[in-house]
Amino acid sequence: MLTIKRLDLQDARLLMEGACAKAREIGVPMCIAVADESGNLVSFERMNGGKITSVTIAQDKAYTAAAAKKATHEYNEKCVPGSLVFGIHTSMGGRLCVVGGGLPVEVDGQVVGGIGLSSGTPQQDMECAQAGIDHFLRVKAGV
Repeated sequence: MLTIKRLDLQDARLLMEGACAKAREIGVPMCIAVADESGNLVSFERMNGGKITSVTIAQDKAYTAAAAKKATHEYNEKCVPGSLVFGIHTSMGGRLCVVGGGLPVEVDGQVVGGIGLSSGTPQQDMECAQAGIDHFLRVKAGV
């Protein structure tokens, strides 16, 4: 029997709060998705002005980060012609995303979900995703 830690809706809202705050700070309206440890969507928000195409991309980033337990930019670094990983972005019905902006959410060394952002540059998406995680961890720690 497995005991699985998983993000709940309240956790997802904390992640969204932190990511939204950073997106507002940098002036880039984002699409933000939070997935549970299996990559299933828990929460989604498209900020006013978030790109239409980013709706699906953000969800795929969250899915990848959670289900594969790896940041999407880490796949990007390895997914080049000649690499044994090249082509992985075509797997999972095209859902595996190799564009920066998807980060796994870890609690006590265990991946409990993922957060994915899209609408900015990959670096902006990554920055806002990390801000969401940082906020979540601060609140959970009572800081």
